[in-house]
Amino acid sequence: MRVTTIHAPRDIRLEERPVPTIEAPHQAIVRVVAACVCGSDLWPYRGENPIEAGSPIGHEMVGVVEEAGADVSSFRPGDFVIAPFVHCDNTCPHCTAGITSACQNQGSTVGGQAEYAVVHQAEGSLVKTDGMPDEAMLPSLLTLSDVLAAQQLGAERVVAMSRHEPRQKIARAFGATHIVAERGEEGEQAIADLTDGVGADAVLECVGNNAAMQTAFAVARPGATVGFVGVPHGIELPLRRMFGKNVGLAGGVAPVRTYLPDLLERVTSGAIDPGMVFDSTMPLDDVAEAYRAMDERRAIKVLLRP
Repeated sequence: MRVTTIHAPRDIRLEERPVPTIEAPHQAIVRVVAACVCGSDLWPYRGENPIEAGSPIGHEMVGVVEEAGADVSSFRPGDFVIAPFVHCDNTCPHCTAGITSACQNQGSTVGGQAEYAVVHQAEGSLVKTDGMPDEAMLPSLLTLSDVLAAQQLGAERVVAMSRHEPRQKIARAFGATHIVAERGEEGEQAIADLTDGVGADAVLECVGNNAAMQTAFAVARPGATVGFVGVPHGIELPLRRMFGKNVGLAGGVAPVRTYLPDLLERVTSGAIDPGMVFDSTMPLDDVAEAYRAMDERRAIKVLLRP
């Protein structure tokens, strides 16, 4: 099969590797129908994370069950499934508390930008759709393997801070009520003006750099919480500001499996359309170009079709 591998910074290759097989009864083999490049994949691509040359890469995918192990009773070959990027048995103490991303029998999607992928703890991890979905729904279903939506949690005003016009348009389409393009002190002042000097009730720092994290804390009101939704890089926490304003920090690996049933219902009912985040679709053969396009900000997020 073809699988995407990374060999060094900005060295993405599509290689032939053996098709995976069932090696444990809790596993399933999924034929990938759609995958994508995640923003977090750009960290190793840019050399910010250690790289083991030749490692498969990619963790977001949806597809069809090809084969299931003996312990997988709810899924059979031919089922269309969404695979959360962190695999879980959905029965351990952490899973029952909702933190499925910290399952005691955790696994993860490795090499999802491929023709086939292994899902561990498939009985607890996979979520199937009602039959084969329409092609038009694939992008939104794919986002559910990793992405969460904020406005759905009840925010009345959503302010997106971005200087990138295509991202601003998508933010508005997702429900952003205000856009702030300024950075640094100007951006902080813009948030202050929008909130009558109070600050934001909650702030999300979305896989940015240290400057973005500093801005997040600067615009948070006393007692607020700053959430981070990706692995931080080069961050220095403003502990004195956090202490003085009672501003907390929360974040970690998204417990995708916990939210999947609810979000799947919202997608299939048409309540949300998260697939709008994909502004480019490429064949798997062009995966190296997909990385370049996202790295150079010519694309926000690229959907890959094996």
